[in-house]
Amino acid sequence: MDTEISDVRKNTKIVIDGALYNVVEVDFTKPGKGRSVYRLRLQNMRDGGVTDRTYRSGEKVDAASMSTEEEQYLYHEGDQYIFMNSKSYEQHGISEKTLGIKKNFLKEGQSVIVLMFGDEAIDIQLPITIDLKVTDTETALKGATITAQNKISVIETGYKVSTPAFIKVGDVIKIDTRTGNYLERVNTGK
Repeated sequence: MDTEISDVRKNTKIVIDGALYNVVEVDFTKPGKGRSVYRLRLQNMRDGGVTDRTYRSGEKVDAASMSTEEEQYLYHEGDQYIFMNSKSYEQHGISEKTLGIKKNFLKEGQSVIVLMFGDEAIDIQLPITIDLKVTDTETALKGATITAQNKISVIETGYKVSTPAFIKVGDVIKIDTRTGNYLERVNTGK
């Protein structure tokens, strides 16, 4: 599907020579004379390699035809994270490198939206925030300080996150899945 280069934005998926790329960055320059220049930083969705391409205004790129499916996260094996389609029971693997930080927020049995390119699972979409239980935490240092104290806590997926000193084992905390940062303690009604 041909798309004008001026319509390409960050996170647009495009196909170049049969390879699928995610647009990581778009730099637009309008010189004094001539056509505008678009510099794209592209990440290969299969091997994670990064490349730069330059286009002039009016040129077209091949936008990838993507679909989404609801799938369930099953398990992690080697560098693959395995998901199962909720309707067809077909299983798909996505590499650890492709998932990036998102791998830290997956629990077995969790439903996620899987981005598909044809029959190939390419990426997952998580909610912006996710609630996870703290399984281990450092002991907070007691003492009168002016600045807030932070400590490292481990959540149920094994991910380590910096939290305020008042967080304890068993607490449920809200985490931003885009950055991996602690947002707040969740009131579980205890």
